[in-house]
Amino acid sequence: MSRSGIFIALTAAVICPFVYAVNSQAYTWKNVKIGGGGGFVPGIVFNPTEKGLAYARTDIGGAYRLNSDNSWTPLLDFVDNARWNYWGVDALATDPIAPSRLYLATGMYTNSWDPNNGQILVSADYGATFTSSPLPFKVGGNMPGRGMGERLAVDPNNNAIIFFGARSGHGLWKSTNFGAAWSQVSSFPSVGTYIPDPTDTTGYNNDIVGIAWVTFDKSSGTSGSATPRIFVGVANAGSTNIFVTTNGGTSWSAVTGQNTTYLPHKGVISSSEQALYVSYSDGAGPYDGTSGSVARYSIANGTWKDITPVSGGDLYFGFGGVAVDLQKPGTIMVAALNSWWPDGQIFRSTDSGTTWSPLWAWSPSYPTLAKYYSYSAALAPWLGPNTVDLTLGDLQIGWMMEALVIDPFDSNHWLYGTGSTIYGGRDLLKWDTVHNITLNSWADGIEETSVQGLIAPPSGPILYSALGDIEGFIHNSLTTPPIAAYTDPKWSTCVDIDYAGLSPDYLVRIGTGDSSSGKQVALSFNYGASWSQHYGAADNVSGGKVALSADGGTVLWRTSANGVQVSANQATFTVVSSLPSTAVIASDKKTTGIFYGASGSSFYVSTDNGNTFSAMGSLGSSSLPVKIVVHPDVTGDVWVSSDTGLYHSTDSGATFSAISGVTQAWAIALGAPATTGGYPAIFVAANIGGTIGYFRSDDQGVNWVQINDAGHGFGAASANVMAADLRTYGRILKTLLDTQFSVYIGTNGRGIFYGDVNGTAPTSIAAPTSMSASSSTTRASSTTSKMTTTTNSATSHSSTSTPSTTSSASTTAGTPVAGYGQCGDYSQCTPN
Repeated sequence: MSRSGIFIALTAAVICPFVYAVNSQAYTWKNVKIGGGGGFVPGIVFNPTEKGLAYARTDIGGAYRLNSDNSWTPLLDFVDNARWNYWGVDALATDPIAPSRLYLATGMYTNSWDPNNGQILVSADYGATFTSSPLPFKVGGNMPGRGMGERLAVDPNNNAIIFFGARSGHGLWKSTNFGAAWSQVSSFPSVGTYIPDPTDTTGYNNDIVGIAWVTFDKSSGTSGSATPRIFVGVANAGSTNIFVTTNGGTSWSAVTGQNTTYLPHKGVISSSEQALYVSYSDGAGPYDGTSGSVARYSIANGTWKDITPVSGGDLYFGFGGVAVDLQKPGTIMVAALNSWWPDGQIFRSTDSGTTWSPLWAWSPSYPTLAKYYSYSAALAPWLGPNTVDLTLGDLQIGWMMEALVIDPFDSNHWLYGTGSTIYGGRDLLKWDTVHNITLNSWADGIEETSVQGLIAPPSGPILYSALGDIEGFIHNSLTTPPIAAYTDPKWSTCVDIDYAGLSPDYLVRIGTGDSSSGKQVALSFNYGASWSQHYGAADNVSGGKVALSADGGTVLWRTSANGVQVSANQATFTVVSSLPSTAVIASDKKTTGIFYGASGSSFYVSTDNGNTFSAMGSLGSSSLPVKIVVHPDVTGDVWVSSDTGLYHSTDSGATFSAISGVTQAWAIALGAPATTGGYPAIFVAANIGGTIGYFRSDDQGVNWVQINDAGHGFGAASANVMAADLRTYGRILKTLLDTQFSVYIGTNGRGIFYGDVNGTAPTSIAAPTSMSASSSTTRASSTTSKMTTTTNSATSHSSTSTPSTTSSASTTAGTPVAGYGQCGDYSQCTPN
């Protein structure tokens, strides 16, 4: 969009609830505790006027508010299928005049992976409720440069004024009515020129990163009037990239003498010093950065000083997070954006950057490493050893370190975000005396994992997860974080997992790596206590989906790029030419040798251990089957979800019946029956009666109850996975901590949820009355321009974290969207 003074007033409105034909049953929803976050935390912001108030944003898992016990409360769990891109938070701002006001710039991608424009979410009650103010362009919470910032800022003298820096060449935007309406600042001279990779054809790396940050100089104005002096950083390489206005944005000029070699990642003002501190890197982040600098700009004198902490061979990274201590003028901290060896690095200065001390150093000389902290990962033991790790190359301090803050009311309290957690402590001043601080993993309550697969076998551990970026876990408890991720082999991402129906101690999982991390198929014969590589798998073949035969002897593998393959007794995998390479696959859980597949409208069956498949019955007008699940005790009793509904066969796929009222379906799970000896409970993410939500049927799909509620939308339905416990209906199993549960929903960004039935089912369960299951449904291509005011489960901004709620189901309207991949840690950003 050109900078031609276009004014767009897009205001929020309340949408009236729909009336549904499906009744609801109350469930209590909580996160399966992984702890530690599990993904990239690109931004943390303290409110400068209310003590203890802070927020964190994530790239695919929404936003959180800090609690007094160092835990966090999620703010966007209401996000449903229609609003899935709300979980991509590209910027946040907390109001310095009215601290109850919170603003979030949300949207997932600026390319075709997200068809929707972005929005500014506005809260007047610390994030308990939000009103959406739509924008006329996309916002990229999971795009390159998402750690820059903050792009969103509230005027500290006149809080009705808010500025937002956009991506994709859309420039600088302004609101003068608390975010209700926005207009482009036509006088701003740059929309950004930096493109990470102009040759990329996906639209992901070849988009303009745009405005990087907006910083007000409060001291230049007076209360009640617009702040005159505002600094704005722009992702420009090789040209001016920091601009200033002295008249509230009427006119702008480039700050003279600035660094034009690198991209400005952060711009933070130390008001008592009248100084602007800027961190630079040679890339937009969050993965790159091989050089950079740190600079101090004297606002009074108009002069720059290079205060980069290291030089020469010690400078092999760019810089990300910058923090100033508002209680101690001249105290500044800066983080290496990505120091991949021997560990991440943070520097601290108490003399405005003249001298620095590091968090680690070679002492007395290389290769002896000295780290100046004690360490605790008690809340997330899977992060690594619960002690200081001196192994070169183990990134205990972190990577992707863009978020770094010091509590404006407490010089001892600090926090910083990494690619997998939030670290912090409350003894920071010891850095300046004994040069040894306490470093804690303080991301309790933040569950940001991208869940690729879940299984809940009938015996053994409660739950197994397959996760993006942090591989996955055996969950022996739902309320205690796991000790360690899968190992031997250890991968970054585990994309699927399965168990043998007759021998649930036999497991298979698959990864998405290459030969550098070993074979991408792993087997266990003891409930996951130990694993071994499947040496029949070819090097550099990975991804896809996997199914394990009922006896555990045969692995059927639909690879990501090498077709469907099969291996019996750990022999070399061979190609299965009779099954389409994109087929959905599953194994019969009762009879060895039987496998199932689905592609398009065709259903396939193999009775010879997956070596050959024959086409059987039809799935109506389906073009995209999603999931096959099989009755755990009855051979040939099969359920298939697809883009046109939910299908059931009791004759091994020879014939199928379409379940009435279900027009789309995604994840499916079978759980224990309501009555002893009865048919398993069916759980499904589906469109039933015009409602996209999560449902349970106790009578083979004749009647349904909706089990999610207004506070728990679980994001994009098409991206999620499900599992249900087979051991006991409703209150399925007691863990060691006496937790009771029934169904699991794995989200693409907010981790794993488990739901307990809370109360009785409706006395009369209405049958769906929508169109027949064979009808097709159009995928979403645009967003509505008026969105709803939404209440979430967070009601108090000062309490300890209680992120679970109990409420009845309510509206969950919308159309499906394509799954999106997490882009944290070492993974690549591609749709699932």
